[in-house]
Amino acid sequence: MQNYIVKQIAVMLLCIVIGLTASAQESAIRIGKADSTSHHSINWDNLDPRAIGFVKDYLEIHEERLEKMKSWGMPYFLLIENILKRYRLPATLKYLAVIESDLQSNALSSAGAVGPWQLMPGTARDLGLTVTQSRDDRMDLNKSTHAAAKFLSQLYENLGDWLLVIAAYNGGPARVEQITKKRGSHDFWKIQNDLPAESRTHVKKFIATHYIFEKDGSETTGKKIPLNAITNQLTNEELSSSDTTTVYGRYASMVICKTLEIDIVRFQRWNPDFDKQVAVIPFGMRLPKEKIKPFLSNRNQILRESVMVLMKENSVYDNEFPETSIPHLVEESKVAIKKRSSKKNQKSSSSSKPASSSK
Repeated sequence: MQNYIVKQIAVMLLCIVIGLTASAQESAIRIGKADSTSHHSINWDNLDPRAIGFVKDYLEIHEERLEKMKSWGMPYFLLIENILKRYRLPATLKYLAVIESDLQSNALSSAGAVGPWQLMPGTARDLGLTVTQSRDDRMDLNKSTHAAAKFLSQLYENLGDWLLVIAAYNGGPARVEQITKKRGSHDFWKIQNDLPAESRTHVKKFIATHYIFEKDGSETTGKKIPLNAITNQLTNEELSSSDTTTVYGRYASMVICKTLEIDIVRFQRWNPDFDKQVAVIPFGMRLPKEKIKPFLSNRNQILRESVMVLMKENSVYDNEFPETSIPHLVEESKVAIKKRSSKKNQKSSSSSKPASSSK
């Protein structure tokens, strides 16, 4: 009987070993396939050499999980993209929510950040979200994405580099701004060693995730995108009667044309995709020569009007979550939001006292 039991145990152990070996072989084959397909499908030419090693390592560890996310995460991505578009932000910033929380609304960090965008309580309240014991808008994908879009807009206005924006989103803007001033540079790769290790890694995770999903880079990963290549399509007369000036920010073509009294059709032909691109990359805007000086003289007024148009477009969202609360553009609204949040918290705490006392 004992010999029989020993034999059975030996057979079981042999099966386990064979099973593990087969599993290891399957894993090796799967990794090999990933290396031969995904690695080769990625456009490595547009990836900064200083990030290639990290991206390849990240790809081998996380590719399978993120490939699955492409399917189940589609509804989340569509919602996020639509909101980012309303703020004229690059759609690829949606991948920040992936590295922050894996799109999980109930994600909670040890520091107290909550939701798909991992917002801290104070930041969330400043951006118009309600954060109380009974309600936390940070867990609402719709509302928290609006808040994150506002925060990202603010960071980009101050830093002017998307990789620095990702670093500041992770470690806070004050630290990043201090380093950029000290080093006299807004180039992430030039100042990366001065950044906290966690923020540095966060940026590279974003780049890697972007490349896994898109197989290429974009303006948010530092890929150099050429300015509008319309010159070859213009007549000699148009070229001689026009000039370019570099702009970036939330300019609206309709406001520019109204202020400078320019034909909108001609402006759009000279500056294709202007409204989308100018908010995320420096844009070589082409204007009639006689309109360059008036634009430069009135650019601040044009920018303010453009921002108001943008906010008006977004004002239909939710009365409890006003789109006018972009902190870096309308300081008065930020103060109003803080007051409103304070009042809501006071009401919430006062209404919860009877319930707690009755227990």
